[in-house]
Amino acid sequence: MKKNRENVHDCTSSNFDGTIAVMSPDDSWVCKWQRINRFVKGIYAISVTGRLPPEIVRDLKAQGITYRSRDTSQR
Repeated sequence: MKKNRENVHDCTSSNFDGTIAVMSPDDSWVCKWQRINRFVKGIYAISVTGRLPPEIVRDLKAQGITYRSRDTSQR
């Protein structure tokens, strides 16, 4: 997404609940509990409402990354 404003816009939602600030992902029980202990330092939303565009999901799949929506309306 680097240097691609359109992708950033398409993949970003302003509709989220709560945040977690991560300083030491390997040492944090919160990161382990949220299953983000292998992520990099940063600030993460606890839950996000939104849907990734189908072409982004296809691109992720082509890179071997499985996207799993937690949106129950998609099941």
